[in-house]
Amino acid sequence: MGLSRTGKRAAMSSESTFIERTSATETSAVNERHFSALQRGEASVDRIASVRISHAILPLKTSISDAKVLTGRQKPMTEIAFLFAEIRTESGLEGVGYGYSKRAGGKGQYAHAREIAPDLIGEDPNDIQRIWTKLVWSGASVGRSGLSTQAIAAFDIALWDLKAKRAGLPLAKLLGAHRDSVACYNTSGGFLSSSIEEVLENTDAAIANGIGGIKIKVGQPDTRIDLRRVAAVREHLGEDFPLMVDANQQWNRSTAIRMGRNLEPFELTWIEEPLDAYDAEGHADLARELATPIATGEMLTSAAEHAELIRHRSVDFIQPDAPRVGGITPFLKIMALGEHARVRMAPHFAMEIHLHLAAAYEHDPWVEHFEWLEPLFNERLETVGGRMIVPARPGLGFSLSEQARAWTQATERFGSAQFEGAA
Repeated sequence: MGLSRTGKRAAMSSESTFIERTSATETSAVNERHFSALQRGEASVDRIASVRISHAILPLKTSISDAKVLTGRQKPMTEIAFLFAEIRTESGLEGVGYGYSKRAGGKGQYAHAREIAPDLIGEDPNDIQRIWTKLVWSGASVGRSGLSTQAIAAFDIALWDLKAKRAGLPLAKLLGAHRDSVACYNTSGGFLSSSIEEVLENTDAAIANGIGGIKIKVGQPDTRIDLRRVAAVREHLGEDFPLMVDANQQWNRSTAIRMGRNLEPFELTWIEEPLDAYDAEGHADLARELATPIATGEMLTSAAEHAELIRHRSVDFIQPDAPRVGGITPFLKIMALGEHARVRMAPHFAMEIHLHLAAAYEHDPWVEHFEWLEPLFNERLETVGGRMIVPARPGLGFSLSEQARAWTQATERFGSAQFEGAA
C-alpha cells in the first residue's frame, strides 16, 4: 500500500533533513581538516623547535672614514653590531643567519628580533616566504622596511641556510647557479682615512690575495683631491685593471655630472652612489649622460625601493644588501627584477651571503670583498685569479666562531631544544 500525500511529504522532509545534516557534518569535517592542515601543516617535513638570537659587537682594527665623515654627516666607524640568528628544527638541523648595523641601530634590531622570535616556533622551516610575511606583519605598525625588516633578515637568512643544508647543497646550487665563482673587488683598503700611499699598499696586497678589482672612496669637499687619488691608483694598476669609485651619496646633481665627466678618462668600471640613495631620477639622468656605468642601491631597505631604481633605469649595476632589505627572500625578488631589466648586480658587503646570490644571478655580477668579518666565522672564502670561489659546503657554508661568542653582549633562546656548545 502506497504512502499518502501527507506521508510522502513527511518522508521527503525527513530525507531532506538527513541529507542536510549529513552535508553539514561532512562540510564541518572538511573544514576541520582544512583548518587542521593550516595549523599543523600535514605536508610539513619538520618543525622549528628553537631559536637563539645574539647581539655581538665586532671592533675594527682602525677607525674608518668615507665622504660622509668628511662632510660632517657621520662620525668615523670603529665597530659593527651584529644580530645572529640560530634556528634548530625538531629533526636536528640548524641554520645560521645574520644582520648588521654600522654605527647606530644594532640594539634596536636585537630588540625587535626578541619580540618576533617566538612566532617562529612550530613553523615548518621550509615555508620561508610565508614565514617572512608572518614576521613582517607582526611588526607592521613600525613599518615594512628599515629596522623592522632588518631584524627579520637574520631569521630569513638562517632559514635559507637551513633549507640548503637539508638538500645537502651550497645555497647557490639550491637557487640554481650560473657559475661556480664570481668576480670580486676589494673596498676595505680604499677608504679616505688612508693616505694614498696606504691605499696603494693595500691595493697590492689585495691583488696578491687573488682580488680582481679595486674600489676607492671619493666625495671629498675638494674634488681635486679625489681626482689626484684616482689618477694615482689608475696609474698604479695600469689601464686594464678594474677600478671603481664610491662617493657615498655626497655629491649633488651638478657636481656628479662634472665629476663623472672628469672621471671618464680613467675608464672606471662604475661610479657608486654619486647622489642621495633615494634620488632615482637623478641617478637616471647620470646614467643617460655619462659613459661610465652608475651603481647604487646599498642603502635601500626594501625590494620596492630597488624596483624604483630599476623602473627609472637609474643603474647599470644594482647593489642590494640582503641583511638591509630584509633577507634573501626579498633579495630574490630584486634579482628577478634586475634580470628582467638586464642590469648587472654587485651586492653590498656581507660576502658570505652575497657570493651565493651573485653566483645565481644571470648577468655577470661582482661580489664585494671585505675581510673585516672573517673573525666571526670558522671558515674562509677563497679568492683566485680575481674571482671568489663558491664553497662546496652545504648551506651558506659558515659557522660562528668562538670569537663571535666572545664578542656577544646579549643572547636569548626561544623554544625547547638546547644548543650544543652554547656560551
